Amino acid sequence: MNKVMIKSILAVATLTLIAGCQMTKSPTGRFQALLYSSDDMSALGGQSFAEMKKSEKIVTDSRINNYVGCIASAITKHVDSSYGINNWEVVVFDSPQINAFALPGGHIGVYTGLMGVAKTPDQLAAVIGHEIGHVLAEHSNERLSRSKLTNMGMEMAGGAIDLAGMANKDLVMQGLGLGAQYGIALPFGRKQESESDEMGLELMAKAGFKPEASVSLWQAMGEASGGNQPMEFMSTHPSNSTRISDLNDGMAKAQQLYTQAISSGNNPKCSL
Repeated sequence: MNKVMIKSILAVATLTLIAGCQMTKSPTGRFQALLYSSDDMSALGGQSFAEMKKSEKIVTDSRINNYVGCIASAITKHVDSSYGINNWEVVVFDSPQINAFALPGGHIGVYTGLMGVAKTPDQLAAVIGHEIGHVLAEHSNERLSRSKLTNMGMEMAGGAIDLAGMANKDLVMQGLGLGAQYGIALPFGRKQESESDEMGLELMAKAGFKPEASVSLWQAMGEASGGNQPMEFMSTHPSNSTRISDLNDGMAKAQQLYTQAISSGNNPKCSL
């Protein structure tokens, strides 16, 4: 009787959660469950970026800003208008972090520390293209939605366990938590990263940046990390070797896009 009760409650909870989602497909054809509208996410992205600009040191060197802006502009010109982002804001932050990001609504941040690893325009284009891919594929919306759905599911599971009078509730809930973390959250993050790699590779190639630079970038990233990567199973990011292998798998198509871009006159001249 208790097991039947638990299954019934969880089944109803699952249907309730799914009913509240907008089921759609990402640009690569992957199914997504989204709870928030594009306008909501754009507002959150704009708010977060505004707060960062207040708290982080912004680079004022026009030479650096023009260089990063040149690369970002060359790529964003190839973002389809259907995504609804007409203007992209690009800010360079003075920080040793080896990182960059893009937020919903069209906001791109690049840390100066990244430029010590992504030393060529093509390598920096690989990073910026990847980050733009996250925005176009609505990964922030997906992550927020997944987190909310997981939390709601855990709460409902706890209620089902209480109603069923099961012993060792804490142990059961801990097990459910680990299952959600390693069975859903982390692999889900890796799928998003791989999807952004694929989209970024094509974006940079369409803009006239050499797609093979994406591979040399991640080789440089591996050297910069000194091999201090968590096991892929325990990480939200693919390992550098997996990433490079996946990029090489998509290189033939990217090279075709690059050749077409160059023949069409898309050959950005971005330099420091």
